Amino acid sequence: MSRSAAIGDLAVTGNSPRNSTYTSTYYDQLGLHPSASEREIRRAYRKLSKRYHPDTTTLPITIATPKFQALNEAYATLSNYERRSLYDAKIRYSRVVVAQVPTHQSRRSGDGGLIQDDSPGFIDPIDRPLSSGELFALLLMGSTILGCLALAIAIAVLRGDPW
Repeated sequence: MSRSAAIGDLAVTGNSPRNSTYTSTYYDQLGLHPSASEREIRRAYRKLSKRYHPDTTTLPITIATPKFQALNEAYATLSNYERRSLYDAKIRYSRVVVAQVPTHQSRRSGDGGLIQDDSPGFIDPIDRPLSSGELFALLLMGSTILGCLALAIAIAVLRGDPW
C-alpha cells in the first residue's frame, strides 16, 4: 500500500525514505536521516555548501546554483526548530521517543536467599557525587566569601566604626 503527500514542490510516495519511488526531501538533500541532530545537520550543510557553492565549485554554474539554493532552503528549514517540526509533520515523521524504565534487579546473597536491590542501575544526574573540579570551585567560592567578610570586618575595625 503506498501513500502520497504533497510537500511544497516535493511529492513523497512510498513507505520508506529509501524507496526507489521516493523523491528528495530536505533530509535526503543533506544526506541525513530525519532523526539527525542539529550538529549533524550543520556539518552536512557545511560540507555540501562547499561542494555546491557557485563561487567555490568546479561544477557548471547552471548546475551548482539550483543545488546550492535547494541546499540553503533545506538547511533554513531543518536548522529552525519550529519550521523543522512543521516539516516533520508534513512528511509524517514523528520524533516521539519511548523511554523504557529500567527494571530493578534482584541478586542472591551468600546463603542463597534473594536480596531485592531497590536502587536503579544508573546514577541520577541530580543525585551524583561532586567531581574534584566542582569541589575545588566550591572551595574557591567559600574562601572568597570568607575573605570578603574578613576584609569588611578588618576595614570596619580600622576605621573605628561601631559594631
